[in-house]
Amino acid sequence: MVIFVVLHMCLGAAAYLILLERKVCAWAQDRIGPNRVGPMGLLQPIADGLKLFFKEEFMPRGVDRVLFMIAPALTVIPAMIGFVVIPWGGFLEIGDGRTVAIMGADINIGVIYFIAAASLGVYGVGLGGWASNNKYSFIGGLRATAQMISYEIPMGLALLCVVLTAGTLLPQEIVAQQLDGQWFLIQQPIVAIVFYLCMLAESGRAPFDLAEAEQELIGGWHTEYSSMKWALFFMGEYIHVVIGSAFFATLFLGGWSLNPLTGWDIPQTGGILLILLQFGIVLGKVFLLVFLTMMVRWTLPRFRFDQLMRLAWEGLIPLSLLVLLMTSIFVYLGWTSWLWAGSLGCLALLWLVLPFMPGQASPNHKIGLIGSRFSPPA
Repeated sequence: MVIFVVLHMCLGAAAYLILLERKVCAWAQDRIGPNRVGPMGLLQPIADGLKLFFKEEFMPRGVDRVLFMIAPALTVIPAMIGFVVIPWGGFLEIGDGRTVAIMGADINIGVIYFIAAASLGVYGVGLGGWASNNKYSFIGGLRATAQMISYEIPMGLALLCVVLTAGTLLPQEIVAQQLDGQWFLIQQPIVAIVFYLCMLAESGRAPFDLAEAEQELIGGWHTEYSSMKWALFFMGEYIHVVIGSAFFATLFLGGWSLNPLTGWDIPQTGGILLILLQFGIVLGKVFLLVFLTMMVRWTLPRFRFDQLMRLAWEGLIPLSLLVLLMTSIFVYLGWTSWLWAGSLGCLALLWLVLPFMPGQASPNHKIGLIGSRFSPPA
């Protein structure tokens, strides 16, 4: 039942999140946005879906037909199977002392399953770019592959910090520990920021959308796609955003917890009304995170590809290794309630050591324009 409800919720959310993003974009740019199809434009996703269904299915000459057709499915399916380990509520009492976990699959390797399912999305993007027989698509596929592989490393290290702190791979147990104590966002803010940045990069969201940079690659790996194949790529992207936001809420925002500090909180086990309340709280946190993701897209400019890779290899990976070392030491010494102080200590250490680290000249220095009043001739 949980799988049926959440799966169809994700499919509907993918359609209406596109409408929400167009509205957020219009709001950020002082425009109105879609408002013609249906009341307040609410039927716009249905009109867009019908248009894509009846649009011509174009397949260029020279493509690898098999890989070209299955690549969109290889993108959207990994996004759709990741939600089964996310606890959308606590335990529902069904009588005789029995309870049912409100999640698709209560498996003891939930965190590992999620990151493994999320990493499979790179195959669809890479194969789609390669099978298109287009140089721009091929470069976009290579960029996406390099980006996802690079940002999976700090994401895995961030998850290790959470697993070490909680001492379990069960998402339900991770939420339970935050209900009894503090949100991991407060205890490990650096880990939360690293995980969120990696989630944006894994989803291909701006400012990490270098694989489809229109200025240089036309459309990237989906340049040659049309109709519903093109739509499946974007459906996978939005489902990735929803599921990634739900997982972030599970790991760092206490799931259905309302109290980020120590004290009273919502019970974990109860009747159907309590479960509906928990489900609503999780959805509210997911919506706020998705809205933040959209605002990041329409606020920050896109990175250059060398800046994107430098951020991963010279920034996030060393930072996540340092925080993982700190977390290991604090957990071994039993100082888990002082992890927030350890995070501040990591930032102070970086601030002290960074000026002495080897580096290269910034490629972003200003170049004088001859004749400009800001760059007068010598």
